[in-house]
Amino acid sequence: MKKKKIFKEILRYICLTLTMFLSAVSYNLFLNPNKIISGGTNGLSIIIEKVLGIDPAIFILLFSAIVLIFSFIVLGVETSSSSIVAILIYPFFISITSGISSLSYLQADDKLLVGIFAGIISGFVIGTVCKMGFSQGGLVQISQMISKIFKLSIAKVNFVLNALILGLGVFVFGLSSALLGIIVLFISSIVADKILLGISSNKSFLIMTDKDEKVKHFIEKKLGYGVTCLVKDQDVTNDERKVLMTVIPTRDYYKLTDGIKKIDKNAFYVVTDSYQLEGRI
Repeated sequence: MKKKKIFKEILRYICLTLTMFLSAVSYNLFLNPNKIISGGTNGLSIIIEKVLGIDPAIFILLFSAIVLIFSFIVLGVETSSSSIVAILIYPFFISITSGISSLSYLQADDKLLVGIFAGIISGFVIGTVCKMGFSQGGLVQISQMISKIFKLSIAKVNFVLNALILGLGVFVFGLSSALLGIIVLFISSIVADKILLGISSNKSFLIMTDKDEKVKHFIEKKLGYGVTCLVKDQDVTNDERKVLMTVIPTRDYYKLTDGIKKIDKNAFYVVTDSYQLEGRI
């Protein structure tokens, strides 16, 4: 069993390495040569290279490392440590693949087609990295920190930060660059959602556990979502049984399932797609 677990961990890191390499190739083949500002650390690095002349690999490494330090303070070691490997290997891959853009037979004239493929690859990378339980760090961690400090939605914070980067892109490279960036963001979000389980943007959980208070605390305090006790009943032994219900964004599916397993290995839960969410529970 231990060997199987070690092999599974090795496989996770191999998959992460290959995914980060694919992302670096996409950056140097599609995003940077065409100055497509699609938000995130990648978009910011392209702007910084144009304005200050700083090598993208160096900027991404330094920027992500600084964000990681603050993340350890604000979000804690457990949450922040999942991004360490990606932060180290991604700039390295960007550096060693930087010459790929000069290969004439790999250059494409149709920027819209380039944006579509860049969006597909970006979504695949984001979805795969999250599904494996890792994080790419950078802007995502900034969104998480702001969300925790000011009690704001991570999605809204991330949207505002990406919008600011797109705005800078308009100022530095013009409107067409930002419009292509929006296309990349839109496509990548769709692809990432498909990879991250199902076709809906939210998941509904029904959870039965003997440690309901701890699970409820984890969902409300750690993840920041509402929980309600849907059913109270008694089994044949007269022990009280509780069923917790919560609805979370698909992107946090694995955070919740991993959290439940850590709290109660014997917990029983059912997950369904949620296509519309209104009000609070």
